[in-house]
Amino acid sequence: MISHQDALIYTMVMVSAADNDITDAELSAMGRRVRYLPIFAGFDNDGVTSVARDCASLLGEEDGMDRALNLIRDALPRKLRETAYVFACEIVLSDSEISQEELRILELLRHRLDIDRLVGAAIERAMAARYVRPGDL
Repeated sequence: MISHQDALIYTMVMVSAADNDITDAELSAMGRRVRYLPIFAGFDNDGVTSVARDCASLLGEEDGMDRALNLIRDALPRKLRETAYVFACEIVLSDSEISQEELRILELLRHRLDIDRLVGAAIERAMAARYVRPGDL
């Protein structure tokens, strides 16, 4: 079993690693969340690397993604499942490139966390609005 904070980090690492390229923008976005958001109060910032490494190791194993999704689901109280999905969407959008693999992971995550389809769509739309870039206008 992992902590709810670990589960949130696993979520971010999983979507970031989906396209086999964890970008500097994605790493920076993860770090900002862990440093500044209240849900990570009391979390040792130095522990992020260790948790991320554990997640990456698990993802490299047979059925690792499925097991990681189960760990995330089991560690998150229902109130934090939407938070995890918001974090996942933010990480995907942080580097301005959305891959098919990242979209697939978001879909798997939404289903595994039992996030209502309309709620998921609202989160995705809010994140897209938040991350509009000048070139998108």
